[in-house]
Amino acid sequence: MPLPKDSLLSRKEKAKEELKKIGYFKPVKVFVGSATCENAAGAQAVMDVFQKALENKSVDFYLSRKGCAGRCNLEPTVEVIIEGQKPVQYVQVNEEKAVQIIERHIKGGKAVSEWVIK
Repeated sequence: MPLPKDSLLSRKEKAKEELKKIGYFKPVKVFVGSATCENAAGAQAVMDVFQKALENKSVDFYLSRKGCAGRCNLEPTVEVIIEGQKPVQYVQVNEEKAVQIIERHIKGGKAVSEWVIK
């Protein structure tokens, strides 16, 4: 038996509130690839750089992990989504590149094209 419309709308609003609490609706989102092979390639160290930037309040964005992108030879990967712009997929990201992605792309507004998947 299908749920009544009011019940579905209530669930939808509750889900939106939960997403709002975790910051999902921020204008900048960062997703760090965290499949097993990406973790083996150093994704946790990359995640730590982004997490530290959030903790230092040097920049504000939604940060999350994502699953396998199917490109093991290009890992770790980082996807940056800025509202109103095309998503950018960075490849072979290390700690130094993560710092530059924060400075040049997230803060500076310009993607670091030499690290973007072609």
